[in-house]
Amino acid sequence: MNLASIDIGSNGARLLIKSFNRYCAVPEKRIKKVMFVRIPLRLGKDVFAAGKVSGEREYMLMHMMKGFKQFMKLYRVERYRACATSAMRDATNGKAIMKKIRHATGIELEIIKGSEEAQLLCNNLIEKTDSNRGNFAYIDVGGGSTEVSLIHDGVLAESHSFNIGTLRLLSGKVTEEEKEDLKRGLSDYASKYSDIKIIGSGGNINKLYKIGQTDKKTQEISLAELKRLYGILEPMTIEERIATFNLKDDRADVIVPAASIFIHACEYLKANAVRVPNISLADSIVDGLCKEELKNGSRD
Repeated sequence: MNLASIDIGSNGARLLIKSFNRYCAVPEKRIKKVMFVRIPLRLGKDVFAAGKVSGEREYMLMHMMKGFKQFMKLYRVERYRACATSAMRDATNGKAIMKKIRHATGIELEIIKGSEEAQLLCNNLIEKTDSNRGNFAYIDVGGGSTEVSLIHDGVLAESHSFNIGTLRLLSGKVTEEEKEDLKRGLSDYASKYSDIKIIGSGGNINKLYKIGQTDKKTQEISLAELKRLYGILEPMTIEERIATFNLKDDRADVIVPAASIFIHACEYLKANAVRVPNISLADSIVDGLCKEELKNGSRD
């Protein structure tokens, strides 16, 4: 059976479809990616500047969701979950747009809290990495917010959603108080938990890992390398970043504030590297559906 997730973030929107075979004897082969599409919708560009989604971007969102609906029909998706995060949480017209989407497409879009977003990501992370022993800070940097979750011996111990994201920073909508809140929160984690290792999530840290001089065996990028890349990227124009590092338009601007957030996170948590396992919210949502199907099948 095919299952899908829709993730409407502040910078991009994603549709991920996976096939799930509960009868497969090899757990790693039960789930296979069928299709993935990402649209640089940039809802946060409107929301963090004006407080709501503009008419033009609402038009784009509506047509995108109609397209996602057709893709799910084409691939015979039997179950899906559609979630929106920071930008739609903050948009004054977010709930009204959700109703329009439901009326036009039949897709039920949920606006999830930062805490649920963190829990979804952590569930998938613990299952797919070696984070079941020791202290790990799972950090997901988005366009509108940064989700930080502290995992202690495989259990989610603490989590917090900070209103610091790449588009929010570029829009000048992050206050000094919010920056201090991030510093205080992460420094507090560092004082309570020893030897914290950082696991990073999001398109920006994945791209920094790919273009940097990184350790491919351990799948991590060092703090020194993050600082080196930041020093190269920050003074460049958008056009220079695109030409030099083959970045997409909607990645070339946000990659710099993302690098800055991860650099500060390393410093506050006293970590010297960021692990990059390439786990996304879209993966976490659809893999959660697969787990539910596996449970339901075991009851039959």
